[in-house]
Amino acid sequence: MSAKLALDAKQLTKGYKIGKQRQVVLKNVDFTAWHGQVTMVMGPSGSGKSTLIAALSGLMQPDEGEVLALGESLWKKKRSKIDKFRLDHCGFIFQGFNLFPALSATQQVEQVLKYCKVPKADVRKRAVAALESVGLGHRLNQKPAELSGGEKQRVAIARALAKMPQLLFADEPTSALDSVSGQVVIKLLHQAAKERGAAVIVVTHDPRLEAYADRVIHMEDGKILSDTMISEPPSIA
Repeated sequence: MSAKLALDAKQLTKGYKIGKQRQVVLKNVDFTAWHGQVTMVMGPSGSGKSTLIAALSGLMQPDEGEVLALGESLWKKKRSKIDKFRLDHCGFIFQGFNLFPALSATQQVEQVLKYCKVPKADVRKRAVAALESVGLGHRLNQKPAELSGGEKQRVAIARALAKMPQLLFADEPTSALDSVSGQVVIKLLHQAAKERGAAVIVVTHDPRLEAYADRVIHMEDGKILSDTMISEPPSIA
C-alpha cells in the first residue's frame, strides 16, 4: 500500500495587526506531512515557520485555508474538540522545555498521561518506559534544576512520546543545546518517525539537523521557497 498522509494543509494565510498596519506572516502556504517521516521546516527568524506549526497543530487559527489532520478538518471543529484532538494525537517539544520546577522527571511525564486518561495502574510504567527510551533511566527522580539542558530536552521528548502521538511537533528543539546534546535530540525525533510511525515536523534554523531529515522545506517571508524530498515516505502494510 502507499504511504499514509498525516497532514494536508491548503492555502494557509495568517496576518497580525501591528499598529495600523497588517503584517502577513503566512501567504497561501500548502503543506503536507507523512507518517514515518521527519519533515524539517527551515528559514530565518520571521519567515513564518512557527506560525505554520501553530496553524497545523490547532494552536492558532489561520485567517484563511484548511488543515486536514489525520483525515479530519481541524479548523472546522469546535475549540473544545480541537483541544481534545491535540491532547489525543499530538506531541509538542519546545526550545524552552516547559517543565514544572517542582516535579521530578517521572512526574513530568506522568502528568500528561493523567490528562490523557491513561489507567492509573499504567501511568508510572509508561512514564518510566518513556524516560528509559530516551536514555534517562538513571535520572527518574531528578528535578529540572538537577538536569543539564540536554537532559531537560530529553524529558520533554519523553513526555511527548509517552502519549504515543501520531503527530509530533518540535519548534527549535536544539537551539538551547550544545552540538552533542542537539544530535541526541534529533536522533530521538528520527526514531519517533521510524519506529513509532509518527509524522514528525521540526521547525529549526540549525543546518546541522538537515542530515536527519527525510524532507527539507525552506521558508522565507511567509512562503515556501523549496521543498526537497530526501527519502520517500514509507509504505504501510
